[in-house]
Formats: sequence, structure tokens, C-alpha cells
Amino acid sequence: MERIFNFNAGPATLPLVVLEEAQKELLNFKGTGMSVMENSHRSKDYEAINSEAEALVKELLNVPENYRVLFLQGGASTQFAAVPMNLVSPDGHADYILTGAWAEKAYKEASKFAKTNLVASTKEENYTRIPGIDEIKVSNGSAYVHICSNNTIFGTQWQSYPDLGDVPLVGDLSSDIMSRPFDVSKFALIYAGTQKNLGPAGVTVVIIRKDLLEGIPSNIPSMLRYDIHAKNDSLYNTPPSFSVYMVNLVLRWIKNNGGLAAAEKRNEQKAALIYDAIDNSEGYYRGHAVKDSRSLMNITFRLPSEDLEKKFVLESIEQGMIGLKGHRSVGGLRASIYNAMSMEGGMALVDFMKAFQSKNG
Repeated sequence: MERIFNFNAGPATLPLVVLEEAQKELLNFKGTGMSVMENSHRSKDYEAINSEAEALVKELLNVPENYRVLFLQGGASTQFAAVPMNLVSPDGHADYILTGAWAEKAYKEASKFAKTNLVASTKEENYTRIPGIDEIKVSNGSAYVHICSNNTIFGTQWQSYPDLGDVPLVGDLSSDIMSRPFDVSKFALIYAGTQKNLGPAGVTVVIIRKDLLEGIPSNIPSMLRYDIHAKNDSLYNTPPSFSVYMVNLVLRWIKNNGGLAAAEKRNEQKAALIYDAIDNSEGYYRGHAVKDSRSLMNITFRLPSEDLEKKFVLESIEQGMIGLKGHRSVGGLRASIYNAMSMEGGMALVDFMKAFQSKNG
């Protein structure tokens, strides 16, 4: 069958050229006579993949020299626990900003391992916006302030990252990393699951300032210790080798298509198409997020009734589009338009939205 337009929030659509390259190399990687999935993670062939992926992350994000890039397992959800376990001392504490469901989960998980403070939240407004800098009340002596950069369920995104002075900033960038340029040095630690913009599920990228690798407690599990993974170049144990291989191919694709500046421009154009269709529908489509907090990655909206939303989802599938049903916790509709979603896909969705409104409005 032909390829469809995949608007799933994750695992998400991947660049076709990347899938084709992986397909071509699947049975015989670089003349080794075996798949990369069968190759030893101690081999020179795999170490080259691992090293290139790390170098490309650094190049594309312009990562400063005093940071390490790690490829870990367990998804971003494991980092909810790993971050406080590594960074908060027994008598210390950390601050959290709530902007959506994943920020909530990070906060609740961290609270199991460290004292945590809630220093800003838009939960009472059903997470329709990102809090302003004047709303953030950082506590004295905080080990870090944690944010979730982009909120897949509610469709909001930090347009710029808060400057909190000397307090380290930790960010879950799972759903918008590599979608736009930003200053890595604003963060002490970044973590991101790859299944949105970077590849398939199975690997999590961690970018950590080197000074944080000193003094990590020795009594936490080895698999959760950033210093051990850094010392072993992400090869402490058998890594998710095929996922890292795929991430490397996606990073090459981003670089070959103009890097992050070009990716941001494409993402802005795609999002503008769909937001314009919402804003010009005379209220038929209602966006969830306040305009100045709108996400370029996940566009969330509602129709006049749940019955129409169900009909919209069913008919969109018939038109070769999947993944437009909103998250089960909030309902509604959601279009996830990560880097690999083409402009053609965005235009197809807009055409369908206009036709659906004309027919059912």
C-alpha cells in the first residue's frame, strides 16, 4: 500500500529516505554480511555509529565543550527518577514547573526520591498556556528547576526558555528537540526520548554539563548513574543499537536538509497552515492553547461536539491520515507535525478540515 500521512504523537512518522536507507542496509550493513542489529556493540562498526551520532548531536545543537551527550535506555520516563537521584543531595530539593501531563509525571516521580517544590503551574487553567517568568517562584538553594519544553497532550510549548540566573535548568525536550535552534548552555541537563523527532522508540538522549558528573551518589543503581554511562561512552551495557543507528540516520537527514534553522522554518510553515485553518473557521474548530503558547509540534483542537470529532477521525483515516484522535485523557483532536511530517501532509489535513466543515458545519 502507499504511505499514509502519520500524525501520531509518538512513535511518530520518520523520513522516508531514512527508512529506505535502513531497508537497504538491513541485511548487510556496510559489507559486514549481517544486520546492524546482529553486530556486536563492541565492534568498530558499531562504535563508529555511536560516535557519529554523538558528534552530530553536538554539531546540530552547537553543544558547548563542557557537556557530554549520552544515549540511554528506559525512555524519558526513566529520567523522571534518574534526574533527582543523580542531582539532589539527601538534604537538598528541586523545583518543578507544571505545564502538562508529562511535567506532572516528572514532578510526582521525583517526589519519591527527593524533596520537590512546585514553583509555577497552569493546571487550574487546564494547561492552556505556559507560565510567564514573573509567575515562577524559584526556591532558595534549589538543585535545579525542571521544565517540559513541549506538551504533546495539551499542545503548548515554551517559546523561549526561562533565564533563572544561577539555578540549573533541567529540561524534558522529548517532543521538540531538533525542531529549532536553541542555546544549550541555558540548561544544566537535557533529556529527550527519540520517538518524536529523532528516530524510533528505544533510546533516550541525555545532554549533561560535565561538572554535574562529579559527586553523583554511589548508592544509586549503576544503570541510572550518568557518570558511569559517560565514562563508558554510552556502552556500559548492550545499548539499543538499532535505535541508535536509526537516530544517526535521522541526524544525517536533518543536517543534509539545512540543519535546525531550516527545520524550524519548515515547522513554522506547517503549523501556520493548520492554525490558520482553525482561526479562520469561525469557531467551528477551537484551538486549546492560548496563541502565544501554541506548539509547533502538536496542534490540539476541538469540534462543536464529540460525535463530530469521532466522525472527523474516522473520515480522516479513509482519506489516508492517521493519529488525529486526541490523547485519551483529554479527548478532542491532535495533529502531531514533527520534523518528518511533510508540507504535503499539512496541506492534506487543511484541505480535509475545510471539506469536513463545509459538509458538516
